[in-house]
This record gives sequence, C-alpha cells and structure tokens, in this order.
Amino acid sequence: MTSTLLIVQIVLAIAITIAVLLQKSSSIGLGAYSGSNESVFGAKGPTGFLAKLTFTLAFSFVVNTLVLGYLYTASNSASVTDSIIPANNAAVPAAPSTTENSAPIAPAAPSTN
Repeated sequence: MTSTLLIVQIVLAIAITIAVLLQKSSSIGLGAYSGSNESVFGAKGPTGFLAKLTFTLAFSFVVNTLVLGYLYTASNSASVTDSIIPANNAAVPAAPSTTENSAPIAPAAPSTN
C-alpha cells in the first residue's frame, strides 16, 4: 500500500511542477507556450483551469503526504532496540526470583560467656 502511495506522491510532485510552470507569470515565463490552447479551456484561457488544477493537485499532494506519514508511523511502532542481539549471542539473564520474605535477617548478637 505504501509503495503505491509513494509512486502516486512522485507523480503528483511532477504534475504540480508542470502545472505551475505552465501558468502565466508577470514575466510570461513558460506560460507563453500554452497560448495556442486558450480555446480548449474556455473564454478566459488556461489561467482559471490551471489555477484550479494546481489547487487540486496540491490538495491531493498534502492529503497523500498525511496518509503516507500515518501509514509509516503505524507500521514502525516497534523500537530498534527491541531487535538488538548481544555480540556473543548470550541470552540476557532474568531477574532472580524473590520469595515472599526476602528481607535480610539481622545478625545475632555475640554471646558473652
């Protein structure tokens, strides 16, 4: 699932880049290349269509990023230290079992005979 969403994330990033580069800017930029397609997008030209497309792609990108973050966090809930094995492959000894009355016994007083 995450690999599919990662591929979608890459495709969305490329699509957003292309949509932003095709828009007209104050210095014309690459938007000049889309001048012949103005009749396809309506009377206002491609600016309204490209703005809506950019917003939709950006919103999809953000939602996909949040879903990917949630899935990666849910799948990696274990710590790295849980899988560490000692170098000599020795088992870690368990804590000694204690009895109910495990307090030390006070030493007896020396006898004075």
